Amino acid sequence: MSGEIVVLAEQRQGKLREVTFELLSMARTMAAESGATVAALLLGADLDSLAAELCPAADRVLTIDHPALRDYDAPPYLAALHGLLPAREPRLVLLAHSATGMDLAPALGVRLGVPLQTDCLEASFQGDQLMVTRQLYGGKIHATLSLRPSPTVLLTLRPGAAAGEPDRGRAGDVQALAAPELGKCRLRRFLGYELSELEDVDIGAADILVSVGRGVGKPENMAIVEAFAAAIGATLSCSRPVADKGWLPKSRQVGTSGKVVRPKIYLALGISGAYQHLAGMRGADTIIAVNRDSAAPIFDVAHYGIVGDMFDVLGPLQQRLSS
Repeated sequence: MSGEIVVLAEQRQGKLREVTFELLSMARTMAAESGATVAALLLGADLDSLAAELCPAADRVLTIDHPALRDYDAPPYLAALHGLLPAREPRLVLLAHSATGMDLAPALGVRLGVPLQTDCLEASFQGDQLMVTRQLYGGKIHATLSLRPSPTVLLTLRPGAAAGEPDRGRAGDVQALAAPELGKCRLRRFLGYELSELEDVDIGAADILVSVGRGVGKPENMAIVEAFAAAIGATLSCSRPVADKGWLPKSRQVGTSGKVVRPKIYLALGISGAYQHLAGMRGADTIIAVNRDSAAPIFDVAHYGIVGDMFDVLGPLQQRLSS
């Protein structure tokens, strides 16, 4: 099986979003399985520099440059995609399960008359069959689903589900496509971005995370963990109970109701490992868990585990990790 996998690149305020490279990474893996090629589809205005950034990650970069596409707005985006995709007949169209993807994908699936599967963690081809993995019942179950055959399928991928690194040996060509008529589709109008309150730190960008849970015991103990994290050059994060108590800001919470993170090292201190938390950190390169309960679910995903009181092991851990 061959064909084309089209990835809708997300850009905001003239910058590509990290999830775009995650989508392209998954697309390249699936293309290697199926003999397909990968096309990054970029919509916006003044796209030359963004298209150049995408070239190492795709076989080709398709651009539709139009002032109406500068900022995401569903009606012109739908018109542009509906004017392009039927003629290309891609085997698969990948979008991020983001605010943009969740708004756009259902309407696009109806316009194209093709099946859609949302919020996927993994996707792969097994022969002609497309298989996807999703979470059910709030993350308690990981289900692998086979999709009914269709010439084109739409998927949205959860941010953080795949690593996103450009293939530096690749040099995709840029193809500028003519924009369809967009002037009559402005049923709503983009006014501007309302930015949320700035976070004190972006835990999603950290290479090393020290994450603290209910086992910290009381707020006075947070200073001990903060000092430990600073000593090993890590960023401090937490599970939901710590954020709910206000011991750390909500922006530091890892999990399905917080942030999905993929650090190089994730050190879980006093975290039992509820499924919502595991869904947010299981993609870390190395997971180290410290917990007094040897049966804690966190040990099921940890690469290294220590059964004991977190405060008894912080000193030896600091010496080991700082050396």
